[in-house]
Amino acid sequence: MLKELQALKARVNELEKKLQAAPAEAPKPQWGMTPEQAAEFNRIANKTEALEDSREMLGFKNLKVSGYMDPAFIYNKAQNRMGAQFLNKVGDDGYNYDNSYFGAAVIDFQKETDSGVKWRLTLSPNRGVGSVFDGDSIVQEASVSIPLTDLQTRLIAGQLPDWSGYEYLPATQNKLITHNLLFDFTLPTAYTGIGMDVTNGKWITKFMVGNMNKSKKDAGMRQPMLAYRVDYSKGEFNGFGFAGVHGNAANFSENILDVDGNVVPQGESRVDLFEVDGYFIRGDWTIQGQASFGRQKNAAISANADGGLQDSQWWGLSGLAAYKFTPRFEGIARLDYLNNAKNGGGLLGFTASDSRNGIGPGWSRDAEGNWVQADPSKGANRMALSMGLSYLFDTSTTLKLEYRLDRANQAVFENVKDGSYSKTNHLLGASVVVAF
Repeated sequence: MLKELQALKARVNELEKKLQAAPAEAPKPQWGMTPEQAAEFNRIANKTEALEDSREMLGFKNLKVSGYMDPAFIYNKAQNRMGAQFLNKVGDDGYNYDNSYFGAAVIDFQKETDSGVKWRLTLSPNRGVGSVFDGDSIVQEASVSIPLTDLQTRLIAGQLPDWSGYEYLPATQNKLITHNLLFDFTLPTAYTGIGMDVTNGKWITKFMVGNMNKSKKDAGMRQPMLAYRVDYSKGEFNGFGFAGVHGNAANFSENILDVDGNVVPQGESRVDLFEVDGYFIRGDWTIQGQASFGRQKNAAISANADGGLQDSQWWGLSGLAAYKFTPRFEGIARLDYLNNAKNGGGLLGFTASDSRNGIGPGWSRDAEGNWVQADPSKGANRMALSMGLSYLFDTSTTLKLEYRLDRANQAVFENVKDGSYSKTNHLLGASVVVAF
C-alpha cells in the first residue's frame, strides 16, 4: 500500500507541474488541464486521500520500521575455537566478551501518535538483553514515552537496555565488534520500571525506578533500584554524561554451603554503580572515554577466613580513538583497564572465578605440578587492547575487522586444549553489518 501511495503522489505532482507550466496566454479549460486531465487528477487525488485515511486507520501513520543483522566470525586462541557466530543462544554459552551482542538479527518498530506518545518495540532473538537476563525472551526493548506538561517532559516505562557508558549496544552504533571491559562486566543489562525523561536546552536527564536485570521481583524481594543518566551536549561534536544505579540486585555468590554441601542461594544484595563518559569529534577524529566504579555487598569471589561472604569492589577506565582515512574507511583503537583485585575479585553478575573472561584469582603450578589458586584473596586486574578497521561498503553495509589482545597481571585465561593457564589471550573477529 505504501508503494502505491507513493506512486499516486508522484502522479499528482506531475499533473500539478503540468498545470504550473501551462502558458499564461493560452486558454485554460479546467484550470489549465483538459477535461480528461482534470478527471484523472480528481480520481488520483481522491484515491490518494483514501489510501492515506486507510494507512492512518490501520496504524501505519508515523510508524518507522528498521533493523539490521551482523553475522560475525570469531577466533579465540585460548578457547581453541574458530567459526561463525550468528543467532546463537546466550543461554547455551553464557555472556562472555567473545559472545556478547554481536551476531544478531534485530528488527525495530517505532510509532509516534499525534499526541506525541512514542512507542517502541525492538526484537532481537537470542542476542538481545532479554535473552541475557530472562532466558528465552526475544525483547531487546519494549517502552513507551508519554509527554506530560510538554514534549520535552516525558513519562517513560517498560524495559530499556542500559544507558551507561560511551559505547552503544547495537552493532550499527558500535565501532568495533566486541565491547569494552566496562561494558561487558561492570554495567547493568537492562532496566524494567517507570521513570522520567526531561530535556532542558543542552541537558537531558532521565531516571527509572524498578528492577535491574530482572523482569519481575522474586518473592520476598521488595527493594527497588534507582537508575539515572544525565547528558550535556555542548555541541554536535562534543559532550559528556554520567550515570548511576543504586539499590538491590541479584547476588549469585556460591560461597555459602549447607550441611550437605549444597549452595545456599543468596537472593539480592546492595549494588552501587557510577560512571562518567564523554566524547569529542573534530574533523576525521573521534575520541571517547569512560571511568567507572562499582561495588556489591557480599558478592566477592573469595570468602573470608571464617568462610563468610565479602564485598566485591572494582574500578575501570576505557578509551577509544578513531580516525577516518577516507569518508568510508576508518581505523579504531580501544584500550581498557579493570582493577578487580579486592577479595579475590568479583564483578556485576560475576561472583565466581571465570577462566574464559579472566576474572578471579590467578593460577599457578604447585610442587606436584597441579594448577592451583595460590592466593584466593587477590583477584586479577584486567586490560584489553583492541584495534580494528571499518569500511562503509554502501549506505547500508559496513565491513568490520578486529584484533583484540586480552591480558591480566595473573594467569587467569585457561587454554582449553591442555588445561594450562596464561596471562594473555588473542582474539580475531570479522563481521558484516547490514541495516535498513
